[in-house]
Amino acid sequence: MRVITGSARGRKLKTLDSLDIRPTPDAVKEAIFSVIQFDLPTASVLDLFAGSGQLGIEALSRGAEHCVFVDKNPDAVLVVKENLSACKLQSNARVLNMDSIEYLKVAKPGLDIALLDPPYRNGLLEEALPLISKKLNDGAIVICEHESELTLPDEFPGLELHKRYRYGKVAVTIYRKPVPDEPEAL
Repeated sequence: MRVITGSARGRKLKTLDSLDIRPTPDAVKEAIFSVIQFDLPTASVLDLFAGSGQLGIEALSRGAEHCVFVDKNPDAVLVVKENLSACKLQSNARVLNMDSIEYLKVAKPGLDIALLDPPYRNGLLEEALPLISKKLNDGAIVICEHESELTLPDEFPGLELHKRYRYGKVAVTIYRKPVPDEPEAL
């Protein structure tokens, strides 16, 4: 597993050997970042269910201003910190060892991009998505990586479906928080 491009390009990342942690394949990661590449510069990013932190690290490497990494596994948190240090990106990151759903309940608003890649088949996306829109700026993007058998709803409170992609056993569903209509000038 490696950083694909940006300031940490080519840097190898550590991962945990666990049934719950499956690194995002490079082809899927490349597809995700081609969708959000123009939204990354100066973005405030959340890597929820961070695992090794590879998605948030890729975002920072490509120009995101800041990323919060959240994972409840203390071993995963250590790996995220090691990977950030190896990529020299720790000054732009905050790493939290806590339950992701609990984090969404207490987090401050202001996110531009949220990257959600929870353990499969646990219903965590369905639990997280209704909570996350209150933490997003208008026009923000939510990327959900999940098993291809799961079809997420077209809408969640404050979120609208933008795109769906399938890559073999992996699927990606992308939501956007709508920008309120501006009043017409007289």
